[in-house]
Amino acid sequence: MFKKILVANRGEIACRVMRTAKAMGIKTVAVYSDADARAPHVLMADESVRLGPAPAAESYLKAELILLAAKETGADCIHPGYGFLSERESFALACAEAGIAFVGPPPNAIAAMGDKIESKKLAKAAGVNVVPGYLGEIDSTDHAVEIAGGIGYPVMMKASAGGGGKGMRLAYSEQDVREGFEATKREGLASFGDDRVFIEKFIESPRHIEIQLIGDQHGNIVYLNERECSIQRRHQKVVEEAPSPFVTPKMRKAMGEQAVALAQAVGYYSAGTVELIVSGADTTGEGFYFLEMNTRLQVEHPVTEEITGLDLVELMIRVAAGEPLGFTQDEVKLNGWSIENRVYAEDPYRGFLPSIGRLVRYNPPETSASSIAPLLDSPRPTPSPQRKLGYPGNGAGDPNGETPASAGVTDIVGADGMGSGGHGTAAEPRVRVDDGVREGGEVSMFYDPMIAKLITWAPTREAAIAAQIAALDAFELEGPGNNIDFLSAIMQHPRFQSGALTTGFIAEEYPEGFHGAPADAELLKTLAAVAAFAATAEADRARRIDGQLGKRLRPPADWVVTIDKTDHAVTVSTDGIMVDGEDLDLALEYTPGDRMVVADGHGADGDEHLTIRIAKARAGFKLTTRGASHVARVLPARVAPYTAHLIEKIAPDLSKFLICPMPGLLVRLDVAAGDKVEAGQPLAVVEAMKMENILRAEKTGTVKSVAARTGDSLAVDQVILELD
Repeated sequence: MFKKILVANRGEIACRVMRTAKAMGIKTVAVYSDADARAPHVLMADESVRLGPAPAAESYLKAELILLAAKETGADCIHPGYGFLSERESFALACAEAGIAFVGPPPNAIAAMGDKIESKKLAKAAGVNVVPGYLGEIDSTDHAVEIAGGIGYPVMMKASAGGGGKGMRLAYSEQDVREGFEATKREGLASFGDDRVFIEKFIESPRHIEIQLIGDQHGNIVYLNERECSIQRRHQKVVEEAPSPFVTPKMRKAMGEQAVALAQAVGYYSAGTVELIVSGADTTGEGFYFLEMNTRLQVEHPVTEEITGLDLVELMIRVAAGEPLGFTQDEVKLNGWSIENRVYAEDPYRGFLPSIGRLVRYNPPETSASSIAPLLDSPRPTPSPQRKLGYPGNGAGDPNGETPASAGVTDIVGADGMGSGGHGTAAEPRVRVDDGVREGGEVSMFYDPMIAKLITWAPTREAAIAAQIAALDAFELEGPGNNIDFLSAIMQHPRFQSGALTTGFIAEEYPEGFHGAPADAELLKTLAAVAAFAATAEADRARRIDGQLGKRLRPPADWVVTIDKTDHAVTVSTDGIMVDGEDLDLALEYTPGDRMVVADGHGADGDEHLTIRIAKARAGFKLTTRGASHVARVLPARVAPYTAHLIEKIAPDLSKFLICPMPGLLVRLDVAAGDKVEAGQPLAVVEAMKMENILRAEKTGTVKSVAARTGDSLAVDQVILELD
């Protein structure tokens, strides 16, 4: 077995790999850019090595620096994580030439599957169903238009070396192809160093389902069931679950066997995923087609671990060391249901625009007991010895140093005491958080905006969804915009709960954008009760301040709470709380300064524990729960009537300005002062988080002035130009 592993990655996945390595008794080495010098994965490692400046091209994508770091620290294997160099054939070859084991598949398999065009040809030859499309070289935009017309709209344009939702455009018309082909090429070149594009038929009402594979170097390959990843936005996965509510045992077997056949055709070993596009309209179970094969560990691997009881990172390390799998296809288990939500630094209330900044507060929900809890509960480590490449270091780490709790996963021990090796017969839902951030850290513009992965397991899909909703309510995250409310809204959506999913779910269910999950009358009454109860506690504290003139006043008992422009009459007394003349049987506890309130007794049956994040706001509180924030204005009943005389402030008209909606780089400006523009016309392109965002005119007009230039770094809400 290996003695020391270098993790050629950052953030959550680096922490995830190190956690397993430590459990196996393997020393760990982190690499980092200047932006990550104090990141949790660096503190977690036994040793760490600086690579370079913050941009990935100058640090995490520098294969030669990573290999030098491995040599200088004495690492005998490298785990690439996902993204960055994980699917670079050249990196796997360089590791082999340096005599360092690559914890992943062989280079030839990476090459075969990494090229999306060649992989489809191989898949077809191996007997795998493939989507109709054009796999040859596309010379120009006109050529792309010709090909798309021949296939029949809609079509999908994809960067040949793409992945992770980048370098993809959906085209419903010739205009879409003309607008999107060159952008797809640019994104492919910028993200993957390859501007080749292929075009294939887009299957409408599709489901995205993938098969997890694991194989060893002795010819054994098995499939570890499927994952449903249909909830996507801009082709970026948002929610994953295992198993799929659509897949039957017969379909699972057929998809798994085709995936294994493809892997065998290229001599594959280690972890890999065959992604399939599945026709939701085809109930025969035969309407599935090869999409691509990811020759690495997937972001969503935890849901597979949860239902199989297998540690995929451990299996990858053991396979790289030459060990056989130790189990057969018939021994693969499918136990219960697991769902993963990706918590992103993006603002769903502003069109899901990327967000960056300091994590002012980061407090994920309480997680279940774990067999690796001793690692997570140990004292914060002394920072690992850091060194610069080319400079001598003692190579020594703190042998007892472990991960800070904020960097860790906590996971999966049931009543039977089993850890990640199995769930046993425990029926209680479990919560797991995979992250690589901590409170006070920065979400940088240089890297992927994912903050954490929230994973739940339960015996049934319904229970796993309920556990997600409760955990999201308890997730405290302040600073950058985040999508927690949106994730909760998805979990509560009747269509999601029914399992009627497609990759168009978000676009179909939120065509006008996201404005918060709807709240029913019962929830609003509970929120009104909580707001009045908190106001009573605040007033009671205020009356106890020393040095006040006159008698100490008793806090008001009668309040008017206004939520979403609706007034609720609330009475708080020692006998309980009454809202709109109805007694609510709630158990509440609040001390001024608390950030969380738990309302026991919520729900039609009075058996729900509703967690509410609470923060003081002007004349009341901001209450966040069940996928939305509600500002509650709380006034004594004798004062509330006077608000009718207040003048409402009218928001200024900003439609004449083109305002940058996110921090980013202005890569293109399509107009100049004096140009006439039409509503919907592209005006500028801003690149953020490696994605190009086209900014369009809201109305017809003439460009009065331009305040920014191509190449400028723009702040959120910065004015780019003004229209007459």
